[in-house]
Amino acid sequence: MAKRRPQGDGTIRKRSDGRWEARIIIGHKNDGSPMYKSAFAKTQKSALKQLHQLIDLYRDVDLTEECRMTLGEWLDKWLDEYMIFTIRESTLDSYRAMVKNQVKPFIGGKQMSSLTTADMQKFYNKIKKEGRVREHPIHGKTLADSMVRGVHMMLHEALDTAVKERLIAKNPTNGTTVPKCNYPEKQILGDNQLETFLEAIKGHEYWCDFFYVEVMTGLRRGEICGLKWQDISFEENKLQVKRSVSVKKGGGVSIGETKTETGVRCIQMPPSVAELLKSKKQTAITEWVFPHFQHPEQPISPASAYRKLKVILKNAELPLIRFHDLRHTFATHATQGGVDPKTLAGILGHTNASFTLDTYTHVTSDMQKSASAVVGSMMQKIMIKE
Repeated sequence: MAKRRPQGDGTIRKRSDGRWEARIIIGHKNDGSPMYKSAFAKTQKSALKQLHQLIDLYRDVDLTEECRMTLGEWLDKWLDEYMIFTIRESTLDSYRAMVKNQVKPFIGGKQMSSLTTADMQKFYNKIKKEGRVREHPIHGKTLADSMVRGVHMMLHEALDTAVKERLIAKNPTNGTTVPKCNYPEKQILGDNQLETFLEAIKGHEYWCDFFYVEVMTGLRRGEICGLKWQDISFEENKLQVKRSVSVKKGGGVSIGETKTETGVRCIQMPPSVAELLKSKKQTAITEWVFPHFQHPEQPISPASAYRKLKVILKNAELPLIRFHDLRHTFATHATQGGVDPKTLAGILGHTNASFTLDTYTHVTSDMQKSASAVVGSMMQKIMIKE
């Protein structure tokens, strides 16, 4: 076995081509022999400066031989060995798609140890302009801001793991700038529209109960599809959210955990929901509250729920809102009805009440205006009496 030289050991030498080379040991191969990182300069003074920079960069770092793998190779390894049992199947599928469609075509062949923050920034700028797989009639090859940010978040996590595994000295995604998330504007059904919607669903025998429960509880799409009868206590009128259903790549559904840890929760059912579900249970033939039509041993697919919502909205001449906007509709009406943010956050499964406040700030602003009008009117009456 080769004699092991200490990590961080560096030298300066003049090469035969006249350039000066600063070289430092950054790690060791499997047989113990050293691996080097070099930088080149025209003068000895410049080379010495670069040597000090290399020492600072690789201080307390002892990389392994695997640091020579490419980014694409590492991401495949990271997904297969580190993430496969830690994230939902749908999330894993989306990560694999990002690696295949955005990362590998643009930067996947670059060696891990040579990745820099500048490389990552150029990559983000590139996929923003040219990262869409299929050209869009309006947006062309431009990738959505949320997608660029999603790629960044995945890479940041993967490269953090690479640092821990001694494949790279630091995470090159740190210090990059990515687009802010420009989420679609939230749409809700107003009082009259909600009344129209509740009337419209009556014409759809199977889906009527599904959508009524949705607008009265604000569950996420995967959560309502994943409800089982064992999750419901009619004695206490409580409903437990324990799982989420998602659409699998290539068809079918997978059953997994809720979106967040706080997604596992227990909520009080409105009396009308409790009565509806109690009646529905009398004719239940499966463990699922909302089973698949042809295969009742399986839950209803979130994709089917999405498509049916669009049909109902179109036929009722209502705005073609997203399914998630039914959740916003519930939350908005609950806030307007006086439900405090902390309680609402618990019902919705938000991590904290501040997120709920930020999400429904338009409602609280309207409430503040109403409150100020009431206070103003009250003060005016007092001043008139005086």
